[in-house]
Amino acid sequence: MKIGLTCYPTSGGSGIVATELGRALAVRGHEIHFICYAEPFRYPGGDDRVAWHRVTIPQYPLYEYPSYGLSVACWMVQIARDHALDLFHVHYAYPHAVSGFLARQMLGPRAPRLVTTLHGTDVRLVGQDAAYRELIRFGIEQSDGVTAVSAFLEAETRAQLGLARPIEVIPNFINPALFTPARRDAAVRRLWASEDERLVVHVSNFRPVKRVLDTVAAFARLAQAVPARLLLAGTGPDLPAAVRRAEELGLAGRVTVLGESRAIQDVIAQADLVMLSSESEGFGMVALEAMACGVPVVGTRCGGLEEVVSDGVDGFLVAVGDVPALAARAVEILADPGRLCRMGAAARARALERFHVDRIVPRYEAHYEAVLRG
Repeated sequence: MKIGLTCYPTSGGSGIVATELGRALAVRGHEIHFICYAEPFRYPGGDDRVAWHRVTIPQYPLYEYPSYGLSVACWMVQIARDHALDLFHVHYAYPHAVSGFLARQMLGPRAPRLVTTLHGTDVRLVGQDAAYRELIRFGIEQSDGVTAVSAFLEAETRAQLGLARPIEVIPNFINPALFTPARRDAAVRRLWASEDERLVVHVSNFRPVKRVLDTVAAFARLAQAVPARLLLAGTGPDLPAAVRRAEELGLAGRVTVLGESRAIQDVIAQADLVMLSSESEGFGMVALEAMACGVPVVGTRCGGLEEVVSDGVDGFLVAVGDVPALAARAVEILADPGRLCRMGAAARARALERFHVDRIVPRYEAHYEAVLRG
């Protein structure tokens, strides 16, 4: 198949999943065309079955707010014509599903079919705004196929938007050769923690929904019980506040800010624990990446994360905002080497059994084939 993939090309979950899907589909023989305003964060360069087409957005004095969604539609039309695409697959419903609909209208009866994948905040945050709810519902309803990355998100989408159409749940996936305990390297780990310290890692886009201040507060508590360091990986609006809070709590010497890393697998693999304190997660891709590296996760009961982490087996889940519980559960793991080892092994086993790339990507292929059959 010739597939046009449109996503936000950032380090957020939807962009990462779309890029990794494109990489996996190319390995399986499909021709992939990324249609994005920037090179995808994990763009698989060097594969002649994968191309990236930059969406340019006109900048005229009259246009106080550049028309991103319309620009995407125009580029989808051009790439579909130039490369005889069979299918558009857009990630993040707003505005990409509507862009895909407009592209199909312009292309006419022989237009590529349209698949939309829902990731979370596209529906549960943007969709809560009455000004956008109808547009998001319209884009989803006009798609030929719709998938959601968790059963939680599928149910939330139906409840919020009043949808009756079929939505197939296809979870996110992991490449166990890329995310693996074998990447653990003592020399790399010493960059952030000594041998007698535990390394706690938080990876996110540092938006308010991630509640990163809860992670910092929980780390302050656990560091009183276990010698530990905190590594903050990623960037976003709440990162400066997280650094200030760490300084206020006297943790400046124990907290390291890494920023964005294109080799996040080499960071996560050094961790003893990954901590996630989100208000809500459509899936929880960072948790899955940690588990594949054999790293237990302590997180919150916030929707999709509950379908990734098996509470008490390969990590722990606590109520959103319960900082004392977040810290206590982390200490239970970090202070007990035997439990740490058992949970890490269980995490890796669950990631491979439930979310292996070779198990999940064929489900996307089957979804595409069903859509193309009409």
